[in-house]
Amino acid sequence: MTNIRDIAKLAGVSVTTVSRVINNHPYVSEEKVSAVKAAMKKFNYHRNINAVHLSKGKTHLIGVVVPFSNHPYFGLLIEGIANAALDHNYKLVLIQTNYEETKEMEALRMLEDKQIDALIICSRICAWDVIESYSVYGPIVLCEDSRNNKISSTFIDHYKTFTMALHYLYKKGHQEIGYTIGRQTGTNSSQRDAAYKDFLTSKALSYEPSYIFTNRFDVEDGVNVAEHLLDMKNRPTALLVTSDQVAAGILTGCRENGLAVPDDLAIMSFDNQPISRVMHITTLEIPFVEVGEKLFQQAMNGQEAAHEEVQVRLIERKTV
Repeated sequence: MTNIRDIAKLAGVSVTTVSRVINNHPYVSEEKVSAVKAAMKKFNYHRNINAVHLSKGKTHLIGVVVPFSNHPYFGLLIEGIANAALDHNYKLVLIQTNYEETKEMEALRMLEDKQIDALIICSRICAWDVIESYSVYGPIVLCEDSRNNKISSTFIDHYKTFTMALHYLYKKGHQEIGYTIGRQTGTNSSQRDAAYKDFLTSKALSYEPSYIFTNRFDVEDGVNVAEHLLDMKNRPTALLVTSDQVAAGILTGCRENGLAVPDDLAIMSFDNQPISRVMHITTLEIPFVEVGEKLFQQAMNGQEAAHEEVQVRLIERKTV
């Protein structure tokens, strides 16, 4: 296999000169650059980029973990991360996990093996102690509230925002309020559940397990919620929905089955994705692109834990 000594011998220059040409080092004469490049072409030689990264201690690659790559929520986060990465001459390595722990572990091992410079986890499945054990190998940043842990994060305070939304619906006259959610585990889900139960206690309202719809991620899941409501004898008068996609499905299902929105069912959601604007859904806007940019900046700032809360904004439309 050809090496730089072979290149140096054919070009009639030193090994150091070959190395400088390969790495675009200045102060090498045009004559020597031409000779080295001619020798490289003759041998069909290409530099080993892994060896270059190893010597420099940088790959200029950032790992980004998402459970699903086709969901608008994560698509907007990736957009923000990618915009910031482009500005800093970094590339992204996208790891889709489908919430499988083994897939997330593969991403963590990539950080351990120095295949990436930092890791951004947009939605976590591994336990905190596992994540923290890998933080010694490089910066890890989470898109969830990690203020009680030693991992950096950019996050939405879902306890606070869920409480705000519940009070908004209550002031609109609703006392039978339910909610839909994606997965039941995770920091964000725990915060929402705590906010919901604390709100009911503060208003002396009863807890109805049938008002909570779990594992709802997309439009079709929302349509199924609307169809399920038709079979309920005592259904909620309002639903707080953790995704505009699901809210759009609920609204569609209500229209198809004769439930008037907001008269029969008020709907309030999260995100302010384009679909919520098209369907005039009241929502709490989360600036995902901004969140993604902040996640990247934290990944670049190193391993010292930092936490940044991003605020949401109420967008009032016709569904409440």
